[in-house]
Amino acid sequence: MRDYSITKQKDEWWNAEVTDNYGNEYQNYFETYWDAGVWILYIWENEDKLVEMTENKDKLLACAVNQCKEIDKRTNKR
Repeated sequence: MRDYSITKQKDEWWNAEVTDNYGNEYQNYFETYWDAGVWILYIWENEDKLVEMTENKDKLLACAVNQCKEIDKRTNKR
């Protein structure tokens, strides 16, 4: 499922778009074509870690929301 695109329009930086094996899409801008390519390789080499980080971030957010709900219940707020 991996895919990538590096494009450039006049007077703009290089636009890099990449899809990893999990179907996650990333996009970033770079001053040079080389830097864009290095970033794409970085994404592919670290895709397992990036997915894990995203999952952990989602779990932390869910936990924070639940804690806020509990605080609201204790203080009778809705």
